[in-house]
Amino acid sequence: MHLTILAASGRTGLALTRQALERGHTVTAIARDPQRIALDHSNLSKVAGDVSDPASIAVDADTVVLSGLGTDRAGVLLDGAKAVVAAGPRRIIWLGTYGTGPSADAAGEGAAVLWKFFGDRIPDKVAADTAVLAAGGTVFHAGVLTDDPLAPGRTVGLDAAPPFDLGAKVSRETVAAAMLDEAENPRFPGAVALPLAG
Repeated sequence: MHLTILAASGRTGLALTRQALERGHTVTAIARDPQRIALDHSNLSKVAGDVSDPASIAVDADTVVLSGLGTDRAGVLLDGAKAVVAAGPRRIIWLGTYGTGPSADAAGEGAAVLWKFFGDRIPDKVAADTAVLAAGGTVFHAGVLTDDPLAPGRTVGLDAAPPFDLGAKVSRETVAAAMLDEAENPRFPGAVALPLAG
């Protein structure tokens, strides 16, 4: 498959890019500074792009976009979602946050702690997720992310979501693997999925 990785120089984006190449896919990796994508491969193209400039997000109609986009500034995620949706890829697989938007009810009262971490970025996250879901994409709502190695994981829908727990962590490598599994074998089009450890 041809995959386009958004925010490919970040920790989750690098995991997505490396694992996609290991699985034999052709990858276009987009980052504001492509030199920060610390990978080299014959099936890898590194491209400069910034979601605040939608014209710089070059996406083919036949590609599947996977986004590891994160930010400490409100508005960036929605800009990214709008740019990707407008580009019209075959599918979008987006990384979001468990306990926000569609997963808030499933997460329960514990998710209220997220406002301490994300504050005014939560409405941005929800709006970005909504745009991706409306376009038929899949949004992965991950809990607390770690830099631990790839470990066995499972992906569930909101109907099987556990209560939000800051202690229930999942590695970026495991999340990347779950997102790539969804790209290869869609199970949750137009829905929220949860990548869980174990």
